[in-house]
Amino acid sequence: MADSSMTRLWEQLPTIPKDKPVLIAGPTASGKSDLALEIAELIGGVIVNADASQVYDCWRVISARPSVEDEARAPHKLYGHVAHDQSYSTGHWLREVTPLLHGGPRPIIVGGTGLYFTALTEGMADIPPIPPEIRAKADQLSLSALIVGVDLKTLQGLDSNNRARVQRAWEVQAATGRSLSDWQADTPPPRLALTHTVPIVFDVEKDWLEHRIRQRFDKMLNMGALDEVAAMRSRYDPSRPACKAIGVPELMAYLEGTMSLDDARERATIATRQFAKRQRTWFRARMKHWHRINPLG
Repeated sequence: MADSSMTRLWEQLPTIPKDKPVLIAGPTASGKSDLALEIAELIGGVIVNADASQVYDCWRVISARPSVEDEARAPHKLYGHVAHDQSYSTGHWLREVTPLLHGGPRPIIVGGTGLYFTALTEGMADIPPIPPEIRAKADQLSLSALIVGVDLKTLQGLDSNNRARVQRAWEVQAATGRSLSDWQADTPPPRLALTHTVPIVFDVEKDWLEHRIRQRFDKMLNMGALDEVAAMRSRYDPSRPACKAIGVPELMAYLEGTMSLDDARERATIATRQFAKRQRTWFRARMKHWHRINPLG
């Protein structure tokens, strides 16, 4: 982010007491990681990842994970520590972030996975792990078949076009015999109350963000994203969450000869824009009490 943009962000920030964790949420390519690094360097703290794609060890460039140079400027946690073939859920993240919340350096939790922040500050149902055979069966079902297997009350609270959310509800019901909405009704208190944090969310303009998204994917290509994806070619499994990271299926299609590089770039850019739209919608609906900032002032 340009210095002038960072200055505008600093002018919009609330007071940050030294004993409070900082939460920074925002859509992809909005500049939230740059702000987290600036805060860590100027007032101290450890940067903690809250982005579902950046946990995987196989993707640094394609997931826009902090560079080696950035990681040397301030301590970073929960980045690139999960193998590509390992399952990793919001529950995994919540268990890993909990020890970082108290007793050590101030956590600066930054990312674009809204569900992580919601679980952290609103609580999360203690649902048992889903058995692999249940997940394998769910992977084979169509979205319409999954919807049929979810109770009406749970379904009413879901985006029925979001396969991941519908499949999660189906898996919970199939594995536990209890609906996801029932589990959520028994949600324990949050690990970190929002009132005990400095919660910041990027509220950015659509056109500005779309320009940034296009620029960033080209930058990823220049930084070696294609080589990174090529290195995973023999281990690529499109059903695994790690392999669904935006840009990976598109660049893999190019490497397989089924898509031109220009088409791969365009499709990945479109997918990123669609993802950013869903993020912005989530943040505006679920983070109404967060402090909003805009890089444009």
